[in-house]
Parts: sequence; C-alpha cells; structure tokens
Amino acid sequence: MVVSLQGPLGVGKTTLVRGIAQAIGIKDDITSPSFTIISMYRGKIDLYHMDLYRIGSEDELIDLGLEDMFYGDGISVIEWGERAASLLPDDHVCVKMAFVGIAGREISIRGLTV
Repeated sequence: MVVSLQGPLGVGKTTLVRGIAQAIGIKDDITSPSFTIISMYRGKIDLYHMDLYRIGSEDELIDLGLEDMFYGDGISVIEWGERAASLLPDDHVCVKMAFVGIAGREISIRGLTV
C-alpha cells in the first residue's frame, strides 16, 4: 500500500504517520525523515516512511529506488507525496491535510476502498 500525504508544514503529516505505525504494532519513535529521506520500521507490516520535502527533481526519486518500495511488501507513507506524483501507483491513497481556523485541521482521503 502507498499513502501520499499532502499539506503545509506543521499540519500533522508526521503525527499521522505515528498513528499508522502504532496501528500496525510498531513501537519505535517515529520522527520525520527530512534529512535521511527514508526511514524503515519493522513491525507486523513493515513501514517505509519517506519525506520528500528536500527533493529537487524526479530523477533524485528514481535514484533513491522509491519505486521498489512502492511495489514491495509493507506500507509506504510519503510526506510531500505530490513530489512523486508521476511515480505513484494508480491505486495509491492520497491524504490531503489543511489548516482550518486557529487549531483545526481538514483531512480528505481519496483512493481508499473499504
């Protein structure tokens, strides 16, 4: 499964990834991989947490081998996923997050089949 997270700085993308990790039994401390770009966590299901904020081009993404993670086992959750839009599988889930008012958030989810 591939989940693309979109939204401005500070909207809660990493916090959402922490919740996903907890739900699949990962007990590690989840931090934003802004400088490492990719963090992998082992659990019942492996979690690949990516942060593409610092990525400048699609070529950089290809060099990182992101597509291997997209089509492998586990869940790939990508902060700033819109930067990899052309590489994402057709069946990815897109979560858009936005600020509403002073402390509120609006979240829309596309592509999730229940």
